Amino acid sequence: MSGRWHAPGRVNLIGEHTDYNDGFVLPFALSQGVTVEADRRDDDVLELRSEGESASVVLTGLRPGHVTGWAAYPAGVAACLREAGYPVGGATLRFSSDLPRGAGLSSSAALECATAVALTGLYGIDVARPELAVIAQRAEHEYAGVPCGIMDQSASLLCRTGHALLLDCRTGESSALPLDLDGHLVLVVDTRAEHSLADAAYAERRTACHKAAELLGVSALRDLAVADLDAAPARLDDPTLRRRTRHVVTENARVARTVRLLEDGDLRQVGMLLTASHTSLREDFEVSWPEADVAVAAALSAGALGARMVGGGFGGSILALVPEEAAEAVVAAVETAFAVRSWTAPSFLEATAGPGARAL
Repeated sequence: MSGRWHAPGRVNLIGEHTDYNDGFVLPFALSQGVTVEADRRDDDVLELRSEGESASVVLTGLRPGHVTGWAAYPAGVAACLREAGYPVGGATLRFSSDLPRGAGLSSSAALECATAVALTGLYGIDVARPELAVIAQRAEHEYAGVPCGIMDQSASLLCRTGHALLLDCRTGESSALPLDLDGHLVLVVDTRAEHSLADAAYAERRTACHKAAELLGVSALRDLAVADLDAAPARLDDPTLRRRTRHVVTENARVARTVRLLEDGDLRQVGMLLTASHTSLREDFEVSWPEADVAVAAALSAGALGARMVGGGFGGSILALVPEEAAEAVVAAVETAFAVRSWTAPSFLEATAGPGARAL
């Protein structure tokens, strides 16, 4: 048996670093992603090929650490499917992508989810999409060594065309929210500043959040309301933990507010929340980077309603909510801001809400 499958990347409209705090996120799937051409094999070997690179993995006895680099992601998915009791076997998987790596658009999750739907499709196995997202997340944790939340895999597998996905990262419950931008567009700017989510800084943020929750007597920072922040200093002596907590709590509130504003069609207020999110990520969570801050400021100066960094931070992309008539001016302003600093020229993508992972 053979076939072709596609899994998209995602851009998160708002709700950053809330997923591993059991919070709320609002991503949508991109049209761009990872496509895999897959053939079933009679042996127990996973043959992986991508853009001139290849790897051969024996599935029997596969354990974390046996495969490194990009191949750890698809190999980990196969291993975790088997560990979950799903009898997938050997396959030849040929990957291609039109999604930029390192741009904060979840190329790794797209690779995982493309593998997941291809292997289950090849072997005729029906796995509920929320469970498949958990399996892909486990593969990234255990085989790639990245302690990611559940948002990226859920967005790649669950999103619908023309909709954002409101996801409760604690319960796994989700709902599709129509993304009617009414003469506006979401412009993604790849700042070309490279990052790695496996870096210690990302893990440190996660550890800090869990420590703050423990000190505050809650299972996760999601359990706090904005009104609870006034009492936090008495129980958090560390000012860094207070800042990390404040970001997560206020970001969850911004997600809820953004949902209501989108339902009301108030895009100007949505834009203000996007910018507030960036400020919080820069000052309280301290995960922004110079190119992101400059790109956000330039976009706002040229007419964007709001802008913010996206992804884990320390490099990657920003997004801007832009009136269609201001799009050219925003692009020009960001390009000029980078040029005067002699930075690598950014790249631009108009992000449209596409479908989740599917057979082609």
